Amino acid sequence: MSAARPPAPAALLISNGTAEDLIGARLAGLLGDSWDLRFSPLVGDGRAYTDVPGARCVGRVLELPSGGFPFGSVANLSADLRAGLIRDSLGQWTDAVRGARGAGAVVVVGDAYALMVGTLAARRSGAALVHVQPLLSAQYLDGLGVRGALRELNALGANRPMEYELALARRADAVFVRDAHTARYYAARSVPARFVGSFAMDVLPRPERPLPELDGRPVMALLPGSRGDHQDSLPVMLRAAARLPDVQALVAWPHAWDRVTLPGDWNLNVIDNVAASAHGDGARVWLLRGAFGAVARAADVAVGTAGTANEQLAGLGVPVVAFPTSGPQFTPGFARRQGRLLGAALTLTAADPAAVAHHVHALLTDARRRARAARAGLERIGPAGALPVIAAEIGRLATEGRAGRDVTRAG
Repeated sequence: MSAARPPAPAALLISNGTAEDLIGARLAGLLGDSWDLRFSPLVGDGRAYTDVPGARCVGRVLELPSGGFPFGSVANLSADLRAGLIRDSLGQWTDAVRGARGAGAVVVVGDAYALMVGTLAARRSGAALVHVQPLLSAQYLDGLGVRGALRELNALGANRPMEYELALARRADAVFVRDAHTARYYAARSVPARFVGSFAMDVLPRPERPLPELDGRPVMALLPGSRGDHQDSLPVMLRAAARLPDVQALVAWPHAWDRVTLPGDWNLNVIDNVAASAHGDGARVWLLRGAFGAVARAADVAVGTAGTANEQLAGLGVPVVAFPTSGPQFTPGFARRQGRLLGAALTLTAADPAAVAHHVHALLTDARRRARAARAGLERIGPAGALPVIAAEIGRLATEGRAGRDVTRAG
C-alpha cells in the first residue's frame, strides 16, 4: 500500500496595486503548479494572476475610483470613501485571514497597509511572513528637507517607512526591498532587509511582437500610464511628438481604444485590436496595445506619466521626460517623488508640448546629458534577478516550517 501523498505547499499572496499584482503573479508562477496558490488583490481586480495556472482568488475585489491612490488628493479620498473604501477594506482583512488557513507562507507585495493585512493573516494561520516592498525607497529622501516634507505631508508614508511599518517588518521572516540604498536604510533601523535585484526590471516584458514601420529615426516611447492620468497627458504627448519630426513616437497604450483622448483636431484610425494610429498637426503616431516590452526596448528616449513604466525605462538606461497631471497618480507630488527616486534619469517639466519637445530634443542631441541620465537610471533602479531568489526563500520558509515561532506569533 503506497504512502499518502503529502499535501501541496500553500501560499497566500497579498498585493495592492497594478505593479504589485504583476510581481505577485510572477512569484506565483515561479513557485509552480505543484503549489496551492491563493491571492488577495487589495486594489483592483488582480487580473495579473489570471495567467497563473491553478491560482485562486480568496479576497473580494475592491475597485476604487482613485486606482489605489486615496491619499494622492482630497478628491481621490472622497471618491474612494463614497465607493465603500472602509467597509470593503475591513472585509478584505477577514478574507485574508480565511485565505491564509493551511498556508505555509503569506507573501505581502505592497505597502504598510498590505503588510498590516498580511501580518494579521500570518499570525492567525501560523504561516511564515515574507514582505516584498516595491514602493518605498530611501532615494525618495534625497534632497527632500524639512520644507519638502511639510509640502508632502499627505505622502509622509510614501517617502519613508513609518515606525509601525518598520516594527511589523522586524517581525517578518524575510524582507526584500527595491534598491541597495533602501536595504541600508532598513538595516540602520534593525530590519534585516535584503536587496537582491530590481522587482520592476523582473516584470518588464520581453518584446511581444515586431513594431510597425520603424524607419531609422530615434524612437520616443510615450507612456501615458495605466491610471486615468492619460486623459490629461496623451494630448500633450501627441502635440509634443508633432513638434519632433525627426523622432518616431510610439505610444504603449494599456487601455481600450474608446478611452483614447486626442487633441481637438486629431483623428484616430483603429487598425485592429492591437494597433491604431493618431493623426494631427502633420504627424502620425502609432498607438500599440500589448506591446509595452517591445516599445520599451526600442526606445531611445521616453515621455511618461506612469509609475513603474517610467522606472523600467530608466532601468534600461533610457532617459525619461515627465510632467504632472491632475491625477489620480502622476500628481505634482508624485512627480517630485519620482524625480528624487530617479535623479538625473528623469527630467521634470511643465505639461506643455513645447517644453516636452525641447527636453526630448536636448536629450537626443546632448550626448553627455543623455549618458548622465542613462547612468543614473541603471544605478538607481538596478538589475533584474530578485524574484527567483525571493521565490526560493518562500519555498524554503513554507516547507521548513516555523518551529518554535508559530505559537508565539499566533498569540
